[in-house]
Amino acid sequence: MPEIANVVANVWEFIDLPVYLFLVLNGLLLTASALVYAERRVAGIIQERIGPNRVGPQGLLQPFADVFKLIFKEDIRPSESNRFLHSVAPTLMVVIAMTTVAVMPVARGVVVADISVGVLLVLALTSLSVYGITIAGWSSNSKYSLLGGLRSSAQMVSYELGMGAAVVSVVLLTAATLRGQGLDLAALSMTGIVEAQNSAIGVFAWNLFRNPVGFVIFVVCAFAETNRAPFDLPEAEQELVGGYHTEYAGMKFGMFFLAEYVNMFMASVFITTLFLGGYLIPFEALFVPGMMEAGLGWLVVVLQVGSFLLKAAFCAFVFIWVRWTLPRFKYNQLMKLGWAYLLPIAIANILVIALGIALWYAVA
Repeated sequence: MPEIANVVANVWEFIDLPVYLFLVLNGLLLTASALVYAERRVAGIIQERIGPNRVGPQGLLQPFADVFKLIFKEDIRPSESNRFLHSVAPTLMVVIAMTTVAVMPVARGVVVADISVGVLLVLALTSLSVYGITIAGWSSNSKYSLLGGLRSSAQMVSYELGMGAAVVSVVLLTAATLRGQGLDLAALSMTGIVEAQNSAIGVFAWNLFRNPVGFVIFVVCAFAETNRAPFDLPEAEQELVGGYHTEYAGMKFGMFFLAEYVNMFMASVFITTLFLGGYLIPFEALFVPGMMEAGLGWLVVVLQVGSFLLKAAFCAFVFIWVRWTLPRFKYNQLMKLGWAYLLPIAIANILVIALGIALWYAVA
């Protein structure tokens, strides 16, 4: 809607891009802290025990206490490790984790970089995170760390194929929908994917309902890509101690910890954008035009940001819920699931959707 775009443009006049980036990056840091607190609280509820409750009211300051503890801990590095790569690996993980937010629209027109190939950029950046884990495992000069890095490489490569196939099915639906609606948006842009889910039928136009098979495949692959349980084999404590970060201490370990939770949040944001309508308010076509006529465009933007964050928060809760509910897979089960089941089903899903679109236009 051009009216909402004008409202956003007026806001941008008062907020410079560096300030916006500063707010986004610090927002991610606070989000990671909130997720750490939420993880410990939810784990306590599921396991019927008390979570953090000593530092600050209801333990709210516990994540910050953990950060201060890591800052003052000694940075221990194995004497035979590769000094340069041992330091680069955690930095690489954090940078990659925080870069993907640039193409995620949190409201109509509110995005750092609305590029026409936003989906490809996100997939490319997330695939680079395997280098951070692999470099960390190899540079530590430890068998446990090396095996953790190798596990992660095999795992992430395997599940990136299924994830990519699920994204292809979404892009097919987006291209067909944008063509049918006559919208001049790129099917590979994050904004185009969100707007293709905007319809008078409300939530039933979301890709969750139009492409449920792709949704399930993408969510499972997202768990594997973020190394979350039940796919947390790269850091299995039973046989690999801490896995790829066994030889890390202090803030270097803290950076891996930060990257994990930022990745979890960004995976939640990606799921929200691709399948849950992104920033779209449920059934917004019924009341947003009236709000725009009443001059409440700013309120629409606020509601869209709130809708986006609530959906992402729910997805993050599911990540936490699953971790404390399901047991870890064996490694052979992990690889079999990715190659023998998810990838063939994802390819079949692409073919079915492509055939359905072709028949639809042939009949029309």
